[in-house]
Amino acid sequence: MDIKSLAREVEDKVIAFRRDLHMHPEASFQEFRTTDQIAKALDEMGIPYRRFEPTGLIGEIKGGKPGKTVALRADIDALSITEKTGLDFASQNEGLMHACGHDTHAAMLMGAAMVLNRVKDELCGTVKLLFQPAEEVAGGAKKVIEQGALDGVDYIFGIHIAAKMPVGVVGMRHGASAASADVFRIKVVGKASHGAMPQMGCDATVAAAAIVMNLQTIVSREVDPEKPLVVTVGKLESGSRFNIVSGEANMEGTIRSYDYDLHHSLPDIVKRIAENTAETFRCKAEVEYEMMTEVLVNDAESVELARGAAAKIIDNPAMLIEVPATMGGEDFAEYTPLCKASFAMVGAGGEYPQHSDRVVFDENSFRTGVALYAQVAADYLNG
Repeated sequence: MDIKSLAREVEDKVIAFRRDLHMHPEASFQEFRTTDQIAKALDEMGIPYRRFEPTGLIGEIKGGKPGKTVALRADIDALSITEKTGLDFASQNEGLMHACGHDTHAAMLMGAAMVLNRVKDELCGTVKLLFQPAEEVAGGAKKVIEQGALDGVDYIFGIHIAAKMPVGVVGMRHGASAASADVFRIKVVGKASHGAMPQMGCDATVAAAAIVMNLQTIVSREVDPEKPLVVTVGKLESGSRFNIVSGEANMEGTIRSYDYDLHHSLPDIVKRIAENTAETFRCKAEVEYEMMTEVLVNDAESVELARGAAAKIIDNPAMLIEVPATMGGEDFAEYTPLCKASFAMVGAGGEYPQHSDRVVFDENSFRTGVALYAQVAADYLNG
């Protein structure tokens, strides 16, 4: 199987498919047209599939001989961003854009489906094509797992396009590669009063400000310095007028970490700090804590398999690199405790980073992603 050559043969179809998705981005759990387009392409190849509720689907390519099962995952949702790239195929849906590159993931996986479908008689086992919704809200992976996406799967592999990384470069790492990502919301309830008579009230603004600062002591005073942790309060609203002591404040934030046990201790820590700090100022704190994604952990054996596959399809050994861990979250992490898993980055160049309204991914990178998906599947099944 010359996977690399086959990936080049389907390149034009992959680009066309991606451009169509890029023009019609859809929000998380609303990827109805996207799912229909994926289904249509699989129908044309005679690849059976099963739809998830409400969106997304999983296709299946059965090899010529029995064997193991590998899943290839691509996410399909877009971001609530107004595109400013000026591309001929820019988003036609106002306020939505594939600024994270999930359209490229879906297209590269579709290209891999074209390749693997052509060589299926040579495969020993089954390839599952997992087109997953709602990664951006960290709910899609959990939803499809509940609907049996990993049933019978021995190994799962995923790709993320990487803006600003040189085109064609493939990056991986053992162990934790993406952080757990949580969101917390804290409501501080005080008692409003005239600003000239603060003793008559309980200032929610002062209490909220103290909570913001005290939350930072989780990093500096509660956690082993060798365990990276980020605590960010991204939003704080309090008060209604310059001369009124605020009776209520609301904040939202996120916490990121690479350690499983630390991750699961955080809800209680945040609750304790918020409630006790508020009480110091005669206020009350109401805490909501949502554990959105787990730590993404690549097991060593799976990474080495994917590295071996990458070495077969890249042009230069120097283009296979070790990437640093990121504090960004990725809900591919939900799969990693359930079966062997590895995740790779594919460089796509460009001037702007992901999540920018001007990010552009070099289409020359797609052939690398197509070949990598397909080569990993073939090597795992026939290895």
